[in-house]
Amino acid sequence: MSGTIPHYPIGDLAKRTGTKVQTIRYYESIGLLPEPARTAGNQRIYGQDQLDRLAFIKHARDFGFPLDAIRELLEMTDRPAASCTEADAICRRHLTEVRRRIGRLQALEGELKRMVETCSHGTVADCRVISVLSDHEKCCAVEHEPVETLPFKAPA
Repeated sequence: MSGTIPHYPIGDLAKRTGTKVQTIRYYESIGLLPEPARTAGNQRIYGQDQLDRLAFIKHARDFGFPLDAIRELLEMTDRPAASCTEADAICRRHLTEVRRRIGRLQALEGELKRMVETCSHGTVADCRVISVLSDHEKCCAVEHEPVETLPFKAPA
């Protein structure tokens, strides 16, 4: 049937964008995605606009943009003739944050490298890794940003 508008159940939308169904529902609950139409059986049904919007959100998340920044960027897409100064500013702020995190990760990498290189591979009682993790004073870096706060995904 040519000319028909594509409609996607939530599972198809998830597959097409590489997004989990639970994530799509979450994006709806926080207003990043509009509530979808429903079938007579009350199943969510999405159109091309929602697929495009979700693909935008997914790609922005892949770049590490926080949800608030994505919300702002999405609002800008509704004003295509407006200046992109705001989008540039959002991206510059994110770049600054990424560079800060890279610096912290490099410091963390150096600390981990020193721990491994100075481990004598003897007993746990003499293990440099255990020793450093047990006593922050033995670290070369003053502060460590907890890994849980870093928005980067582990490789699949």
